[in-house]
Amino acid sequence: MEATRKLKKSVIIKQRKEQEKAQVGGASTAKLINCPTSPRKMRLVVDLIRGEKVEHALYILKHTNKEVAIRVEKLLLSAIKNWETKNEDKSVEESELFVKEAFVGGGRQLKRLRPAPQGRGYRIRKRSNHVTLVVDSKNVAQN
Repeated sequence: MEATRKLKKSVIIKQRKEQEKAQVGGASTAKLINCPTSPRKMRLVVDLIRGEKVEHALYILKHTNKEVAIRVEKLLLSAIKNWETKNEDKSVEESELFVKEAFVGGGRQLKRLRPAPQGRGYRIRKRSNHVTLVVDSKNVAQN
């Protein structure tokens, strides 16, 4: 009777994360949470690197004239390092890494008031975002 007991959702999620960590090979993920820029500005940069090879994506980010490109570059380097730790037996150069997925979601908003004429106040929304990058090898993706 105890074997058919339902597990809590949090326990199931924890077990799934442990299984993903134990799995050797495959794609690796890096997340940037509550980055203090608007999602719209971040999407402009992230759209440039989606689907590109990692070397070309780093080149694009290095020469993009946007402030958020520095943060995305750090995040991409983190995703590459995560892939290296997951696939210790393979080299980065031979495996042809590429940006498999890259998406930006809205984060929390800080709501502020700015003084306006005639005693009114205009609301200012200071937006933030969440960025997720998934890096994978082309050799593994085709098999």
